[in-house]
Amino acid sequence: MVECGGLENRCARKSTGGSNPSSSATQTTRSAYCIKMEENALKIGRSGIVAVVGRTNVGKSTLLNALLGEKVSIVSDTVQTTRNIIRAILTEDRGQLVFLDTPGVHKADGDFGRNLNKMARSSVGGADAVLLVLDASKKSWQEDEGWMRRLMKDDTPCVILLNKTDIGTGFIASYKELWANIAAEKNCALKPVWIEASALKGDGLPALTKTLFLMVPEGPHLFPEEILTDYPRKLNMADVIREKYFDRLHDELPHCLAIWIEEIEETQSKWTIQAVVYVERHSQKGIVIGEKGRLLKSVQYQAEKELFEMYGVKMKVKLWVKVEKNWRKNFFFLKKLGYA
Repeated sequence: MVECGGLENRCARKSTGGSNPSSSATQTTRSAYCIKMEENALKIGRSGIVAVVGRTNVGKSTLLNALLGEKVSIVSDTVQTTRNIIRAILTEDRGQLVFLDTPGVHKADGDFGRNLNKMARSSVGGADAVLLVLDASKKSWQEDEGWMRRLMKDDTPCVILLNKTDIGTGFIASYKELWANIAAEKNCALKPVWIEASALKGDGLPALTKTLFLMVPEGPHLFPEEILTDYPRKLNMADVIREKYFDRLHDELPHCLAIWIEEIEETQSKWTIQAVVYVERHSQKGIVIGEKGRLLKSVQYQAEKELFEMYGVKMKVKLWVKVEKNWRKNFFFLKKLGYA
């Protein structure tokens, strides 16, 4: 059984009409969440946290979406697509894997980039296993070597996934040689499990989940089984809108663009989302609005369509474009967006 004493105490309600301790209104009540967690405790399998790490654009978000069979993280060829750590939860009869989808490590430019790199590197601490994703179709980068060195600092079990084998496999041997050379230099005995896969095609994913379930400890589910992610709804909606801009603008502007959800007005038949598109300079406003507002309208329409598929409710997205000068260097603004 799971002890939910603290939760039960917070769920307790006392009568406002008197102080009679025997009154039914003074009885401690269990929240539905507490009861659900007790039920989960009876389902003993293997459950644990897996940090998904690697440099940018190696396919981490595509991999998680493929593993869960649902979209929980936005996908783009643009650097810094993932800007927050997203928890994606895979629940099976074997147990539960909680994946931490981290921002891709890259050569940082300014406080914004450094904060994303720091967020990614700190995710390894406390994880039951680490999944390092590499691009098997391209030669290693400095960031790949950096991750290998980081993983050798402790004895956390790790899997190295050689992704994008559908594109090419010519650099697999060089990655393994790089690991062996660093291990010899550092006198490290950590032995990773190497798996070749294609997140896009689904190849190698059954072997990956089997390996990860063997790595995490025995124990009850960490989350109720119906939950796919605990990523805040407003951040998820902002990511969907940002992805639509990435799809249209590619490398023209995305790093200077941020989305903030001001308000969600909910009715039984429709949700209205009020969102702000932030850019850094006035000259950038015209780019995100487009000629005669066409780009803005297209982003609104595409975001409404995808959010409807996610939440099953008709959506109305309203976007306003504002200038926040040099927002990537503004610590308090970054904190507001969840990037610091």
